[in-house]
This record gives sequence, structure tokens and C-alpha cells, in this order.
Amino acid sequence: MHTPTPEQVHAAETFRAGRHLALQAGAGTGKTSTLCLLAADTKRRGRYLAFNKDIAQHAAANFPSTVQCRTAHATAFAALGHRYSNRLNSPRQPAWKTGQALGILRPERIADHEISQRTLSHNVLRTVTRFCHSADGALARHHVPRLRGLDAPASHRQFAELVLPFAAKAWADLQRPDHGFVRFEHDHYLKMWALTGPKIEADFLFLDEAQDTNPVLEQVFTAQRSHAQLVMVGDSAQAIYGWRGATDVMTGFDAEQLTLTRSFRFGPRIADEANRWLELADAPIRLTGTTTIPAELSSVDHPDAVLCRTNIGAMTEVMRLLGEGHRVALTRGGQQLAQLASAADDLKEGRRTHHPELVLFASWGDLQDYAAYDPAGHDLQPFVDLVDTHGPDAILAAVSELTEEAHADVTVSTAHKAKGREWATVRISNDFPQLKDADLGAPAADQSSEVSDTDARLAYVAVTRARHRLDLGGLARTAAQKTNDG
Repeated sequence: MHTPTPEQVHAAETFRAGRHLALQAGAGTGKTSTLCLLAADTKRRGRYLAFNKDIAQHAAANFPSTVQCRTAHATAFAALGHRYSNRLNSPRQPAWKTGQALGILRPERIADHEISQRTLSHNVLRTVTRFCHSADGALARHHVPRLRGLDAPASHRQFAELVLPFAAKAWADLQRPDHGFVRFEHDHYLKMWALTGPKIEADFLFLDEAQDTNPVLEQVFTAQRSHAQLVMVGDSAQAIYGWRGATDVMTGFDAEQLTLTRSFRFGPRIADEANRWLELADAPIRLTGTTTIPAELSSVDHPDAVLCRTNIGAMTEVMRLLGEGHRVALTRGGQQLAQLASAADDLKEGRRTHHPELVLFASWGDLQDYAAYDPAGHDLQPFVDLVDTHGPDAILAAVSELTEEAHADVTVSTAHKAKGREWATVRISNDFPQLKDADLGAPAADQSSEVSDTDARLAYVAVTRARHRLDLGGLARTAAQKTNDG
């Protein structure tokens, strides 16, 4: 390990003093090595909690033996989940079949929309999942997902009244350790464990990637403060999973708030670009690059990775790169894209689709109109354009041509899926939102209204994946603004 920075030394001293700690660690600032420094300086027993198994295993190889490194799920499994192990590996079955077992036997109508048995069943299971990610003690209306086309409060209330009784039956079914109709998932026993108000036996607890913690885990973690020293570590500016229930618990955590701002991943030029997005996101930190690391902002003809804002943007890049003859990898494969393309094919052939995003559309023309004219459908327009340009078969063919990352010339990824990764050279795709021409001369404070916090955080994640060369691509126009400001 390098010589600890003054910030790392200060964190170690604060930990040694026994205070609860929230450590804002910017991209590449040595988060894991800092936690190892804290753990190595004490003989007390500790627990390190991560959401991801790979991160937990990597940590276990670095921490002293006094610290047990596990995922939250592994901790919950050891305490309670093992009782349900007979149900965990049950075969997958269609949602409608589960719904049938729960008593969903016919379609229902809300206003002009017919809700099929399949759609109702699927949303019953999604409601249970959303409840499991929450800190709530009971199922409630806000756990029921919103369906496109049933966005109005009255319509959603009717939909929730349909869904909740079946969701309650599903949750009751999941309580049976030996058998049941509903497929038992890891999030189910995590929630059951949380509802018992568990006590984690340790002198101190580290919670990694705290900015993306689900409320259910936040509740368990913060409940330990009466008997254990708590350390949250993460980067509030990388809180990009709000859409799946995660919340940034760091900034409101009652603890000593410290920062790690020296990045060992890249040099000052990339740090400056990161800071532009940190400012727009109103983040609590700014980064300093390492001067000995060569890093530049310039066009890159053959990047190691192309990072996109959306799955549709990623598909567009994949098709372009394949067309140019490159061997292309897509992070976590193309299953989601293939499902969307198959759904588009169904609609174009006059068949209803069961894809949860498109389930209420009777035809491709309905979806085209919705994307073009309904403000709530604006995010589907790139998908409609992609299908209208290439056709579903060409998209499915492109997915089948993908290469394993180890053998690819270039990796395409969304910024979400690139979190925790880094590449020597990175190009940003063109599907990130750009500032309007009229605002190119505006000060940063006025720009913030043009770029949402979510998009600014996503751009920050994207630009900080590069070690040596960063091609701003779709963000370059906004970057020009900084130069204009002087």
C-alpha cells in the first residue's frame, strides 16, 4: 500500500477514537485500503458488509482475520435464511402460473385497460419484491408498481386495490419453510431477517457502497449503533440506483463526516472533468488527481470501453461497432435487449406482448404514438427509433454476435453496469443529455437546471472509469461550456 494520505490518517484517528464515521470516498481514492488501515489498527472484532459477493470476497483477501467479510444476504442466510434452503433452488415458473395458484383466475378491467392474468400476476410478485427492499413493516399501496397507461392517481389506486390482497397471499406463502407456490428468492429471507430486529455481534461494522443501500439494510445497520461502532463508506455522487429502491443513506447519517478526495486511478485532467459533474450534482466532495499518472481528454478511435446512459444507447453502439467489423462485448450480455426486441416483434406482428414495460400496448402503432406524443413516453422514443431503423430481427441478430469480454476489441456498457470498473481508454456515448445551445454561456449555477442530479451523477460515474484517456463524446458539447466560462 502507498503511504497513507493525510485524509486516510485522519480517518484512522477518528476510528481509533471510537466515533461513528461516514466516509465519502471519491472514485479511485483507495476506499478498501483505507478500511484495511482502520481494521489493522485494532484488535476488536469487526464485520464488513457488502451487497455484492465479489466485493466481499475481494475484501476478505485484504482484511485482517479479526474482520469477517460477508454480503448482507450471507449474514441473513446464516441467521434465518438457511431454514428456507429447500425452497431456494425451486424451478422457475411463469408468473401467471404462480398467480393462478394465488387465485388470479381472470383478467380485470380498469378504465379502458384490460389487465391480463399474466400482468396482474407479474405485478403481484414485483410488489412483494419492492416491499422486501423497503424498511416498511407491512405491504402498502406505494409498493405496487406503476403501469404505463395507468399513471393517474385514481387509476393506480384501483390497480393497487387489485394487487395488494394477492401480494399479501404471496407473502404469507413465502413464510412456509418447506413448500409453497411462490418462488423463494434471496431478498425474501433478507427481509424476514430484517423484520426480526437482528443484533449483529461485532465491535464495529463497515458498510461498503453505502450510497446504494436498500432501506431494508440501512434499517438493520443503523439499529446496531447502540452496541457497535458504525462506519459507512461510499460516494454520494455515485448514488445511481434510486430507481430500484436504493437510497443514499450517507449524507443524513449521524456520524463524523470525512472525505477521501485524492484519486489514485487517474491524473488531474480527468479529475477536473469529474469535478465539473460533482459540482452540477451538488456533491459533498471534489477530487484531486495523481500528477504522476498520465491522463488526457482527447478523441479515442479505438477505446477499450464505450459507456452509455441507457440500454437502448448501448444497443445502438453495439450495432454500429459490429457494422464496422469490431468484436464487441456487452456488459452482462444482451438478454434485456433481446427481450425488448422480441416484445417489439410481437407488437409489429399484431400480438400483445408480456414485456412489463410494454404490456398495455395493443400494437406497434400505439407504442409509436405514445413515445411521440405522451410526455410519459419520451424515454421510449430512442427504442422506437432503433426498431424502426433496423427491425427486431437485426437487433436479435446483433445480440447473437456478441463476444466474451476477454476476446473483444471493445466493451460496451451502460454507466450503471460500469460502476466499480475501470479501463485505460474510455469513450462516452452520445445518448447522455446535452445542454441547450442558448445555455452554453451560462454560469454553472444556471446550468444545473438543465442537467438533473441523476444525469450529473451518471456522467460522473462514466468519466471516472477512465485511467489514461477519456473521449467525452456525447458530453463534449457540455465540456465546451467550461472553456467558454474561462
